Amino acid sequence: MKELVEVLAQSLVDHPDQVVVTETEKENEILLELKVASEDMGKVIGKQGRIAKAIRTLVKAAAYDTNKKVIVEIGQ
Repeated sequence: MKELVEVLAQSLVDHPDQVVVTETEKENEILLELKVASEDMGKVIGKQGRIAKAIRTLVKAAAYDTNKKVIVEIGQ
């Protein structure tokens, strides 16, 4: 999951070297924290959060077989 979020975010931003994804796995959930440069936040979130929602949808679809809840948090 971590690699998927990294690839998606790096393809969207102007500073792909500043994309950092940390993955925390618990018993029945996976938390993915995406951090990008402050000037790239708008590109990752998109108008009315559409891109962020699309990223979350893709990650949830990829995690379907794991039977775990996947949470994607976006920050700086």
